[in-house]
Amino acid sequence: MRKKLLAAAVLGLLLFGACSEEGGTTAGGQSKQEVNPEGKTVKIAFSAPGADHGWLAAITKNARAEADKLDDVELILTEGTNDSAAQASQIDTLIGQKPDALIVLPHEGAALTPAAQKAMDAGIPVVNLDREFSTPSAYRTWIGGDNYGIGKAAGEYFAKQLNCRGNVVEIQGIAGISVTQLRTKGFADAIAQCKGGIKIVAQQPADFLPDKGLEVMEAILQAQKQINGVYTHDDDMAEGVVAAIQNAGRQSEMFVTGAGGSAAAMKLIAEGGLYRATFLYNPSMAASAIRIARLVALGAGFGDLVEAEVPSYIQLPASTVTKDNVDKFKQYGY
Repeated sequence: MRKKLLAAAVLGLLLFGACSEEGGTTAGGQSKQEVNPEGKTVKIAFSAPGADHGWLAAITKNARAEADKLDDVELILTEGTNDSAAQASQIDTLIGQKPDALIVLPHEGAALTPAAQKAMDAGIPVVNLDREFSTPSAYRTWIGGDNYGIGKAAGEYFAKQLNCRGNVVEIQGIAGISVTQLRTKGFADAIAQCKGGIKIVAQQPADFLPDKGLEVMEAILQAQKQINGVYTHDDDMAEGVVAAIQNAGRQSEMFVTGAGGSAAAMKLIAEGGLYRATFLYNPSMAASAIRIARLVALGAGFGDLVEAEVPSYIQLPASTVTKDNVDKFKQYGY
């Protein structure tokens, strides 16, 4: 049975950076000598989609920055790609370089599962980041955000803001991936409390892209004469959605929420108006993935746990950001 660290408990374990490498300590207060007494160089390979929006750019940036802090880590980064076949080919090349651990944020979890399984079968532990593979056998440890929780928090927000009555549009991320499916299910489950009072009148993917968000929302605005709220799966994509609404002059009849926590979204939320909320988990998980991969490669565990091994499933909680608390979250904007 997989060990799980959930909600607030995981935050304490993932605040590895409280003690720096320069101070001679690493994860959970362990000394560097305890974790890596021989000073072995740990080769970590990292594969992620192309940084076509801010959250993914922050993922790669945070991974690189964390690796730079660890003087016993050698990081091998591939060029991001939003083509699953190309990413699978990159992973195959990385396997040939025999890293001590491999971190993968897949463009599509199902499509990249065989590539990750190949690494695991070759004895290379895989840390699966955010978008989950189809089977747990394809990773040693998964770390990601509570995407169902993001959808549920959004649905609860809509139910409260609309008093359980109104027409809602859902602009989804990439069709078929776990992130999209979970954010959709969480939202649907939460608005079910309204017993049909909130109706999803349009539901369409826009691939996390601002331009596509604009295009999709323009078509929906033409087709739907009454919209009370728009739930989008991504803050960058929501920029296009907001532009479409403003261009149509319909901003007074509805509100928009996003997900992810971009700096631009935080600014709009603070100003008030059309953009009301975002739901997020921090892209700093990429930095945690680097440290997790290092510990797994060294056969070590978290210093604050009795178990000598890293858990196999680590989920970060979802947070709701509104005008009332946005100042507390601005520091996390990407």
